[in-house]
Amino acid sequence: MTFVRMPRRAWIAGAAGAAFMSCPEMRAQAAWAPQQPIRILVGYPPGGAVDILVRVVGEGVQRLRGVSVVPEIRSGAYGFIAAQTAARAAPDGYTLCSAIMGMMSVLPAIPGIPVPLDLDKELTPVSALAGTPMALVTRPNAPFNDVDGLIVYAKSRGGAATYASSGNGSINHLGAALFCGATGVQMTHIPYRGGAPATLDVSAGRVDMMVANVAEVAQQISAGQLKGLGVTAKEPTPLAPQLAPLARHLPAMEINNWFGLAGPAGMPAEIRSALGEMFNAVVNDPQTAKILTERGLLPLGETGPAFEQRILRDRARWKEVVQANNIRGD
Repeated sequence: MTFVRMPRRAWIAGAAGAAFMSCPEMRAQAAWAPQQPIRILVGYPPGGAVDILVRVVGEGVQRLRGVSVVPEIRSGAYGFIAAQTAARAAPDGYTLCSAIMGMMSVLPAIPGIPVPLDLDKELTPVSALAGTPMALVTRPNAPFNDVDGLIVYAKSRGGAATYASSGNGSINHLGAALFCGATGVQMTHIPYRGGAPATLDVSAGRVDMMVANVAEVAQQISAGQLKGLGVTAKEPTPLAPQLAPLARHLPAMEINNWFGLAGPAGMPAEIRSALGEMFNAVVNDPQTAKILTERGLLPLGETGPAFEQRILRDRARWKEVVQANNIRGD
């Protein structure tokens, strides 16, 4: 038998490699890591909550992991333009898209809303990044200053009191419908083409009420352009701590409007897991979490199967609201 003398350095390297691969955790970490920039297709206009979130998280990924994240605006069609583009990409972890509650859980529950792809079969949920409660706001000259006063006012109007939304079937619409159902009042829905004109008409006194993302109306509340009556959470939100937590007395009014990421179907489990772990670490990093909280976004960091369950759970919830209020998207 012939023995081949192995150089000491080679022997040490081989032994180290064997030890590395014998550790399950190290094998998992070595299985996949981004080796090129990650493109995130943002399905909503620049400067909005989704765009801001993706950019803040992207900066955190670069700082903590040294990986570039490239946001790319593909707005339109309720976010489905970005989703369709992502669905056609290679499932290699380098193309993701925004996946928010409205797109993934609300719109599929509404009859008449065209959903141009099978969300459950053509996309892979990767991570729920953050969420924001919603604020119940009214016109600044409203003759009431709290929720009880709004209820009395709405009942006295016999259904003539109004609420605005960013469109038929939007989360603003469903949030206000949920409030009416929880309090036993009837109000008339006034849909707009977008949140900005809806908020403008409430602040101008042409519509009585609206349920909007707190991050989008906090400044107007502080400026007295809108009157804030509450926030759809059990605890105050740091962005508008003066707003009463509605869910303490109206449990149905706990609404966390979440924002996440998805990739194409067929994404290997190790890639999905590695991406989820990376984004989870980033949104829970103290520096990133502080920036998000200052913008009214509360970190979630929910990954893979847990994110899937959130999507399905909220879809079932909003389907009940849709059916109870006979809401259609056409």
